[in-house]
This record gives sequence, structure tokens and C-alpha cells, in this order.
Amino acid sequence: MAPAPSARGTVAFGPYRTWYRVTGDLQSARPTVVLVHGGPGSTHDYLLSLAALAEHGWPVVHYDQLGNGGSTHLPQAGADFWTVELFLGELDNLLHSLGVADNFVLLGQSWGGMLSAAYAARQPEGLRGLVVANSPASYPLWTDELAVLRAQLPPGVNETLLAHEAADTTDSPEYLEAMNVFYDRHVFRLPEKPTELTASMMEIANDPTVYFTMNGPSEFHVVGTLRDWSVIDLLPRIQVPTLLLSGRHDEVTVGAVQPYYDLIPDVRWEIFEESSHGPHLEEPALFMKVLVEYLRSLD
Repeated sequence: MAPAPSARGTVAFGPYRTWYRVTGDLQSARPTVVLVHGGPGSTHDYLLSLAALAEHGWPVVHYDQLGNGGSTHLPQAGADFWTVELFLGELDNLLHSLGVADNFVLLGQSWGGMLSAAYAARQPEGLRGLVVANSPASYPLWTDELAVLRAQLPPGVNETLLAHEAADTTDSPEYLEAMNVFYDRHVFRLPEKPTELTASMMEIANDPTVYFTMNGPSEFHVVGTLRDWSVIDLLPRIQVPTLLLSGRHDEVTVGAVQPYYDLIPDVRWEIFEESSHGPHLEEPALFMKVLVEYLRSLD
């Protein structure tokens, strides 16, 4: 169970509101770890266990990105509204509104890792470190890697997926059943989903506006506005010590992560052998050990 929050609330982001949760003391000498969740269009819930970093001495900020969870929902907003720049601006606004912009670490998971890398490439003065977890460096590269994973599914599964994708019937029960075969292999491998992961999945289902618009109907059918987005050209600009984290069975394959390792000047990479897309939930003790060791190295 995650430690109780020390504060919760919302900050203004233009005419909208961004929901946040603080664990620990933001006045600590140690940098605040700001957690940037995936999706896009998910919520903070599945990352709640990382609030335990506060028990090791690092204050933690969770937040829900615009469009989901406790932040402002905009189900009528069109594709031109949901942009990378929107979410970069929201993150910057949050850091300054909470007074942590002068001393922070970003930990981004999945889409949140790409967003965090793009923010880090702007070389904000207060950034002390960057953790990129389970994140592709490029959507086109990731799509190519996903095709390889899909081809390795049991006979008939990918054919079912392809047929429904071609017919635009990805909301059918047959597609969802086939989709779960992929998810059980490459998104979350444990037999029972923790409640915090289920909570985030339910939030996406309750309002899929952002996820469907920017990603697509599933993790492996990326047809939304992000389909051509890449941070590869930005990676050499990242000047802080960076930790890459991924799972051996991750939907974000080694090939999709490799550009981070090749191009960020100060980087190390930890692969969790028993995990897929959520090693913080699949191998939590080892994940926390690796993360705390990295944060201590920043001291």
C-alpha cells in the first residue's frame, strides 16, 4: 500500500486544472521525483507504489495529465488540441506551480518516458536526473518492433487482430479477446492485476478521448496522432544522468529502447528479466532497489 499523501489538489493550467498528489516534504534538500504516467490518456494510479520513495528520503509528485483522472476532461476536444506541446506545457506549469522546478528528477513511464525525455532535452536548469521506463524512442521504430512481437503470437491471434483492424471493428469482443493474448505476454505478465493498475485501465475506459486520439484502439495498433512522433533527434541534448528501465518481455523491445542508450551522453540501462511493461509492479523489490541506488548516485 502506498504511503498516505502529504498534500493533494489541483493547479491551474490556463482555463483547465491539473490534479496532483504529493508524498513527503517538497522542501527537502533532495530533488523531488515527479512521476509522468503513460498512455497517453492513462492516470497516476498504476504508479502509486512509487510513492514509497518518500520513505527513502525523496519527495514524490504524482499527477494526472489533462483529459483523465482528476484533471480536466475535454471529451469534445479534437485531435489538434491533444499535442505533445500541450503536455510539455502542462508538465512545466506543474513544476513551477508546486515550486519544485529548481530541484527535481523526472521519472517517465511508457509515453511518459518520451514526454520526459523531450522535456529534459530542453535542459531545464533544475533537472537533476532522468528515468525513462519502458519507453520507445520513436513510434515508427516501436511499430516495426510490435509487428515482430505480433507475428510471434499463437497461431490465428494476429490474423484475428489484423482482420478487425482492417474492418475497423476493434471494439468487438473477438478483437478484445485476441488483444488480451498480447497483453498477457507483453504488457503485464502476472496472473492477477493489482488494484492500482486496474484503476488506471478503468479510467482509460471511462474516458478514452486522449488514448484513442493520440495512440489508437490498443497498445500495438498505433494509428493516432503520435504515430510518427520520435524523440531520437533530441536525445543528444539530454545533459543529466539518465537511467533506462525496461522488461525482457516488454512490448517496448530492446530495439525500440536502443536509441536512448546510443545517444544520451550519460546513461545506464537495467533490463528486468521477469518483467514486461510494468517492472515496478512485476518485480517491485528489485525495481525499487535499482531506482534508489540511482537516486543516491545523484547525491
